[in-house]
Amino acid sequence: MKTLGKVLLWLVVGIVVIATVAWLALRRPDIPYPTLEAKYGSAADHYVDLPGGLHVRYRDEGNPNGPTLVMVHGYSASLADWEPWVKLLGDRYRIVSLDLPGQGLTRSAADYSAWQGANGYVQVVDGVTDHVGAKHFVLIGNSMGGMVSWTYALAHPEKLDGLVLVDAAGWGEKPKGALIFKLLMNPTAAAVIKDLDNRAMVKQGLQAAFQDPKLVDDTLVDRYVAFSRAPAHRDILIHLQQGRVEATKDKLATIKVPTLVMHGKLDQLISVHDGERFAQAIPNATLIEYDDVGHVPMEQIPEKSAADLNQWLEAKVYPAAAAKPAA
Repeated sequence: MKTLGKVLLWLVVGIVVIATVAWLALRRPDIPYPTLEAKYGSAADHYVDLPGGLHVRYRDEGNPNGPTLVMVHGYSASLADWEPWVKLLGDRYRIVSLDLPGQGLTRSAADYSAWQGANGYVQVVDGVTDHVGAKHFVLIGNSMGGMVSWTYALAHPEKLDGLVLVDAAGWGEKPKGALIFKLLMNPTAAAVIKDLDNRAMVKQGLQAAFQDPKLVDDTLVDRYVAFSRAPAHRDILIHLQQGRVEATKDKLATIKVPTLVMHGKLDQLISVHDGERFAQAIPNATLIEYDDVGHVPMEQIPEKSAADLNQWLEAKVYPAAAAKPAA
């Protein structure tokens, strides 16, 4: 029995040693911001310093004389998600997009206030829109950015001309279909994996979001992985779940601005039923559902989704603009 006990002890020690060596081998260092900016920056990029040590990247593009659209990306994404819509709608609208703290090229401290989540992001959106002089605008958010957008609508209704929720989060359901999101919702698992090579899981998560494998190429995966390794980003991302806000019918019933809800029927991360719940809870909301589309309609079907958005804007929000030719 003593011999068997020793064998088992050494077996456990061996497993621990192998696991430790593997964990150390898979660790990946931060990528400095100058390196990321050199590869992923653009001449269209601008930066603004906001309270809390934030250095926020944003873009102010399109028709400077048109109505303003402000676009907020989803979890672990960046303003690059909106580039297809900027190209398709920029002749008619002024389009402001930004990188939220912990994502894209926005710089922030790892302890960015412990973490403020959606409510903190509302302050960031407000800071950027104030900086660019956007007094009234339509706020558009995808996924987590959708949560930020409807939360903003509750906090600053006087600033919004309209609200657009694209596969928006907020009803409290756990993400489906992607291992990386399930692990990140577990604090212990998140702490273990946050510094490891996560490329395979990021790719699987993007495939679950896009539904079309052809759209998830190496360039896209590389960008998501690189941004996640910006200094402080991994620490912020694993704490974002602590800052979630939950949607309720009573809260959403107070939103009075014209609202468009867009949702892919094949969304594996946020069920299409959540989109239907937003449309039912927000007074007079318009719902558009897309067959054979996943979590990011603005990237998967940019022409169709941009056309639907423009049609809704001209009908419900800016009818006067519809009578004017595009710039």
